Amino acid sequence: MNKNEYYRQIPKMDEILEDKEIRLLCEEYGRGLVLEIARAKLDELRAFISDHEVWQIQQELDFLYSRLVDAISQELVFPLRKVYNGTGIILHTNLGRAPLGERQQEAAIGAMQGYSNLEYDLNMGSRGKRWEHYVKLICKVIGCEGAIAVNNNAAAVMVMLSALTRGKEVIVSRGELIEIGGRFRIPEVMEQSGALLREVGTTNRTRISDYEAAINENTGALLKVHTSNYKIQGFAEDASVEELVELGNTYHLPVLMDLGSGILVNLERYGLPHSPTVQEILSSGADLVCFSGDKLLGGPQAGIIAGKQTYIQRMENHPLMRAVRLDKCTIGALTETFRQYLDLGRAQQNIPVLKMLSKTREQLKAQAVSMAGLLSDMEFPGIIQTECSVSMLGGGTLPCEEIPSYAVTIIPHRESEEEMVEKLRKLDIPLIAYVKNGKVWIDMRTIQETEVFDLAEEMVAGWRK
Repeated sequence: MNKNEYYRQIPKMDEILEDKEIRLLCEEYGRGLVLEIARAKLDELRAFISDHEVWQIQQELDFLYSRLVDAISQELVFPLRKVYNGTGIILHTNLGRAPLGERQQEAAIGAMQGYSNLEYDLNMGSRGKRWEHYVKLICKVIGCEGAIAVNNNAAAVMVMLSALTRGKEVIVSRGELIEIGGRFRIPEVMEQSGALLREVGTTNRTRISDYEAAINENTGALLKVHTSNYKIQGFAEDASVEELVELGNTYHLPVLMDLGSGILVNLERYGLPHSPTVQEILSSGADLVCFSGDKLLGGPQAGIIAGKQTYIQRMENHPLMRAVRLDKCTIGALTETFRQYLDLGRAQQNIPVLKMLSKTREQLKAQAVSMAGLLSDMEFPGIIQTECSVSMLGGGTLPCEEIPSYAVTIIPHRESEEEMVEKLRKLDIPLIAYVKNGKVWIDMRTIQETEVFDLAEEMVAGWRK
């Protein structure tokens, strides 16, 4: 058979659209989208016939409809998908950082269903302010005069500096001119705010006298940035918040702190080194502190600024606030996050980040043994074991600290470890695992107890396809 005969075997579009599975896709996604993808795939098939051998062409024609259905389904699948996090990195930036708990999800869904009193004062019957839904809770939990939230911590730094120091110098240690994820750098954020960067000290040593020597008639504030995503060790020195507050009081300058991760709980309770909490920074006398909502706070993406009301009010009225304000879903989730923090025991049960941190190695081992047993019973192809592992906080928080954990490990029967990791990544609900010491590792700290059975079934089903 010559290739022209194969071209004639390609069904017409009307025939394709009459196929039962294709019709169902048309009903779900719309005929126009399905038609567009099908045409592109047929063009690819024509090019394939031109460039390939007879036996390969016949195989493509035999499986044309099933491959069209797969291609259309893959093309139209919703791009933002749930994944299982088997890396052990709790605040995995690429996997969405802090997962939200059921209470937080319910609050976000409740905020988006129908109308709400987002900017309506039900008592007065007039326009209200959207931040009033969460401000009192934040102030109660943290113990501050005022608070405001924007869409992330970089925006919080920019609004804070723009509202308070635009056109003025802000003094920062050279050792704190950090770069956070995605190449966002403190000097560049400051530049966008309209503040003027005044660097003092050196990378490894900055004294309070360096700040004082830089103060002049155009100084607007003293800024301290917590270097949460790296450490400077050895011959190093930095000025404390208390020292900066004393200097600020002397020269009538506000002291601002970019804490990065919003830590409200002493991490020592989880066996980690102490890291300053928001409450500690404010009790040290800082005028304002800003921090992320979706890191150790365990809430949605947000940047929160807390401190003295006189400064908060200037930000509330700033033009940038409208550009970076929170939407109603985020407000719902953020408000519920702080509601949980009214009782730490409840927060540890209902905020996934705290729940993951509080898991003991014994609990994680039991979870690993359960999952390994399920995989073995379902005859997953590999040598399945449980082993001690190490997890991390992630998200630029305590980058050098390891957290003891437990994992399921797999030595594949047929494919390489890298090939197995790739297959796991392509499951209907992807599993993100990693390779170490010739094995595939699935860390249990970032797998919820309620996910174990479903994950095991998903893995086995994926291999049987």
